[in-house]
Amino acid sequence: MGKRTEQLLDEFEENMKGQTASMLGYPINTKDDFKNLYRFFDFSLINLGDPFVPSSWRINSENFEVEALRFFASLYKMPKDDFWGYLSSGGTESNMYGIFLGRQLYPDGILYFSKDTHYSIAKIARLLNIKPVLINSQDNGEIDYQDLEKQLMSNKTKPPILNLNIGTTMKGAIDNVEKVINILQKNSISRYHIHCDAALFGMFIPFLKNAPKVDFTLPIGSLAISGHKFIGTHIPCGIALARKNLVKKIEKPIDYIGSVDTTIAGCRNGHTPLFLWYAIKTRGAKGFAKEANVCINNAKYLYEKLKKINWPCFLNPCSNTVLLKKPSDKIARKWQLAISENWAHVVVMQPVTKQRIDAFVKDLG
Repeated sequence: MGKRTEQLLDEFEENMKGQTASMLGYPINTKDDFKNLYRFFDFSLINLGDPFVPSSWRINSENFEVEALRFFASLYKMPKDDFWGYLSSGGTESNMYGIFLGRQLYPDGILYFSKDTHYSIAKIARLLNIKPVLINSQDNGEIDYQDLEKQLMSNKTKPPILNLNIGTTMKGAIDNVEKVINILQKNSISRYHIHCDAALFGMFIPFLKNAPKVDFTLPIGSLAISGHKFIGTHIPCGIALARKNLVKKIEKPIDYIGSVDTTIAGCRNGHTPLFLWYAIKTRGAKGFAKEANVCINNAKYLYEKLKKINWPCFLNPCSNTVLLKKPSDKIARKWQLAISENWAHVVVMQPVTKQRIDAFVKDLG
């Protein structure tokens, strides 16, 4: 390696250290150390086909993938005889998988989602050629249940495929799954598929007291979680959970891999399952619960600090996402804030300490 090449890499490393130290606007946990796993980058780990069905390709980490999936299945109270999942490339693929299952179950179904929904859902509707219906949001970012019911009744002959947000991108709002189920039951709608987008909140909602109920004891069909956000795998990945009976409807045997095709991607990253498994083993449910409550308490701390300086702000219950009036471009750039129209947000993750919050509020003046 030439000196210039080495210099470029050194400069990039220093730049990334600086950028990481002043980041508040995006849901990434950069705090954890995975150096013990770096030796496995010497291997081309590829997970091929269904993780629960061994294939003829053996340079894989599917045993670790399945063990990690069992942790999430337990967390979300999935029935042991109706549990399935895989590790995807990220939240968008996991969302696509859940909505794809709904489309396959109901080819004439209509996809319902709120205005505060992540942009991936509208894209998925286009990719899967599903008719979308956009539902109004409440001021806090939560779905408008009255408008949802109105739209459902306007299209009652078509089965609904519902995307519910377990933490909206900008405002951190949670759509109440039980309220939506009550609307469906009230109107005698028995053919439906509920997908929950829990990209960030999926790894801390189960550990919070008084959080809305989100698990598979309710009639949801699929759920998506990101692995690189709260867990912080450093490599983008996602967890797609689904009921096994739905997956069986799309399963196809592929003779030359010796497994079945049940996932979107054929070849999947074999390193991310190791990172997820390692995080689960070293931190566990108790560790995740502690981290979750620290993030929530620090979000409340930021919210109170902003109120003290009369900076317009908002914080939803059970949320680590603090919405605030957009500051100057200079401050927004320094702290890498996500901006939507006249608003910004801070996502209070594990690396966001009270000291970092104090420095940010001081900049706001």
